[in-house]
Amino acid sequence: MCFVRLLENSYTLVTGGTGFLGRRLVERLLTEGRRVTVLGRTPAPDLAARGVRFIRASLDDPAAVSAACQNVDTIFHVAAKVGVWGRYDDFFRINVLGTRALIDGARRHGVRNFVHTSTPSVVYNGRALGNADESLPLTTACPSPYPLTKAIAEREVLAANSPELRTVALRPHLIWGVGDPHLVPRILARARAGRLRIVGPGTNRVDMVHVENATDAHLLAEKALDGPAAGRPYFITNGEPVVLWDWINQLLTALGEPPITRHISLGAASAIGALCETLWRVLTLRSEPPMTRFIAAELAKDHWFDLTAARRDLGYQPRLSMAAGTAELIAWYRAQAG
Repeated sequence: MCFVRLLENSYTLVTGGTGFLGRRLVERLLTEGRRVTVLGRTPAPDLAARGVRFIRASLDDPAAVSAACQNVDTIFHVAAKVGVWGRYDDFFRINVLGTRALIDGARRHGVRNFVHTSTPSVVYNGRALGNADESLPLTTACPSPYPLTKAIAEREVLAANSPELRTVALRPHLIWGVGDPHLVPRILARARAGRLRIVGPGTNRVDMVHVENATDAHLLAEKALDGPAAGRPYFITNGEPVVLWDWINQLLTALGEPPITRHISLGAASAIGALCETLWRVLTLRSEPPMTRFIAAELAKDHWFDLTAARRDLGYQPRLSMAAGTAELIAWYRAQAG
C-alpha cells in the first residue's frame, strides 16, 4: 500500500525517455497508470499529449537535472552518450558527470529508487566472454570511451546505494526489436553498402535482448529494490545466445539481401581499426571510423552471459524469444518496404 500511495503522489522520472528503450519504458509506465516525467533533448508531443511532463535538457545541465528530480519516487536512468568512437571528455561529461548530477539530485529531493541502465561492455577485458557472470571486474582499460565511462558511472551508482536511495544497475546486451534505430539499421546499411565482413571464423556466440524483455527487466528491478537487488548489477539478455553471423545472414536473406560470406581475420580487422583510430584522431574527423579495435573484438568474439542472478533476484524471465522477435522484425521490415 505504501508503494502504491507513493506512486499516486509522485512522478517516475525517465532520462532518455524519447529513445528506443526509454520510450518503451515510458509507454509501459503510462499503461500502469504512473505519472511520468521525461528528461531529454528531443521533445515528444505525442507523450506530452498523454500527460507526460517533459523537461527539455541535457544531462550536462546540473540545475535542470536536479529540478527534474523534484517530487520523484523512482528514477530510470536510461540516457547516455553511446557509440564506439569520440572524444573521451564528451562521453565523460554525459555518462559520468550527468550520472553524478542525477545522484545528487536524487539525494537532494529524497528520491527512493534509482534504476541505472548500464551495459555489459563495462566488463570488457579484450577476451571472449562465455557464460560470464557479475563477478567480473569493471574495465579500466578499453579502446573505446563508452565502456570506460559507463563503468565509472555504474560503479558510482552502486556505491550510492543506501537505505535512503536504493540503486541497481542493469546491463542489457544489444537491445533490438521493431523500431530499433541503431543495431539492425546499421547492419543493413553496411551490408547494402558492401562494407560488412565476417570478422574471424564467424562462429562466435552473442547474447542479445529484445526491447520488450529489457523493459520488463527495468520494471522488475524497481520492485526488487525492496529485496536483494539493491546495490547490485545484473546482466540482462534473451538467454538464447545466437551464432552472430548466422543470425545476421538469416535476417539479410529474409529481407532479400545477399548473405555475408567474405571474411577478414581478427588480427587484420584489429590492425585496420588501430590505423583508422590514428587517422581519425590526427585528422580530428568527427565521423565514426569504419573499423576500430573495439568493433573488431565485438564482431569476432563470444559475448554471452549468465542470467542466474537476474532470474533469482529480479524474477526476470524473457517473454519474447529470439525466434518470435526475429519473425516480428522481418515482418515489420517487409511491411515497410511494401
